[in-house]
Amino acid sequence: MSLYAQRGVSAQKEEVHAATRNLDKGLYPAAFCKLYPDYLTGDDQWVNIMHADGAGTKSILAYLYWKETGDASVWKGIAQDAIVMNLDDLLCVGIYNKLLFSSTIDRNKLLIPGEVLEEIINGSQEFFHLLETYGVHIRYLGGETADVGDVVRTIAVNGTMAARWPKSGLITNERIGPGDVIVGLASFGTARYEREYNSGIGSNGLTSARHDMLSKFYAGLYPETFENSLTDDVVYIGKYRLTDHVPNGTGEAEIGRLLLSPTRTYAPLLVPLLKEHFQLVHGLVHCSGGGQTKCMKYLPGNFRIVKDNLFEPPVIFRLIQEASGADNYEMHQVFNMGHRMEIFTHEREAQTIIDMASSLGIEARVIGRVEAAEKKELIIQKGTEQIVYDAADYQVDQG
Repeated sequence: MSLYAQRGVSAQKEEVHAATRNLDKGLYPAAFCKLYPDYLTGDDQWVNIMHADGAGTKSILAYLYWKETGDASVWKGIAQDAIVMNLDDLLCVGIYNKLLFSSTIDRNKLLIPGEVLEEIINGSQEFFHLLETYGVHIRYLGGETADVGDVVRTIAVNGTMAARWPKSGLITNERIGPGDVIVGLASFGTARYEREYNSGIGSNGLTSARHDMLSKFYAGLYPETFENSLTDDVVYIGKYRLTDHVPNGTGEAEIGRLLLSPTRTYAPLLVPLLKEHFQLVHGLVHCSGGGQTKCMKYLPGNFRIVKDNLFEPPVIFRLIQEASGADNYEMHQVFNMGHRMEIFTHEREAQTIIDMASSLGIEARVIGRVEAAEKKELIIQKGTEQIVYDAADYQVDQG
């Protein structure tokens, strides 16, 4: 059993998918988000969507960093994480404007004071203002902030995003097919709309990253940050303190800052792409939970995905792999490993997308292709190593 599983988490959410297998898959089963007929007006040319996601256990890292350094501003990044994990999922079905957002914050009031809530709420509004400058208008409708210390050890930051959208503007992934190439958008670096270097970590795999990289020091000082039934050999087994410095893409950075890099949104690129080059986009996949294997869930047929030109993993993933001893198979199914958004398109159109990304300071490249096959599968080529993932192992429907 992997360390990830021993800590009570799953990159593939097998039990969640089993529990929801009988639910309606919506109008477009291959679409990245579930879409339903327009219940609000009954217009058969429109759809409704309501999507929920959050920052996950990244909020525990924020808690540790805040306690160690006194820097409350780190909570603004958690606010961005919760928003982007919703927004960039909706971008994958072509929805980018006139969105409604409601936050859900569950906290242990004895440990999380009002100062933290203010940073999260104000950080959310600041991020919405930034998005407005790129054509994404989101109305912040407030939400629920609950004091539930018996349920939540520290804090959980989540959100729900809703929209109404015309069917003519949807990306349903049904146009993905053999001959398509996949343009990967880097998750790391410093985009034109970011204030500092982004490690690329996103908001997935943070349970592994936290325990594998950080020192047992945190287990003794902050027992509220982990499940107390876990065995000692999987809890904070690394060598780092959050304030330790390591090399990054531009010099040196604190481990804590790399682990807490706010999840990058691709809205500033995808909005003009969807407005001006809608037909270029055959499909979109957000490499969030499930990392580089996520694409298998959203193929409209039995295709093989070959990824043989991935980005060199940024330093944060190399550090995690060194600390955990995880092999490439596990790393690529847990983490995005350097790109968090995939655009499926025709080979002749790829350069247009790459150039648009470059203008925003986002590195992009053709990372792979789609081939005809008898079953859904993914092949990742890492030098001489070939890593094969079979859809049958991921509860992905065949055909």
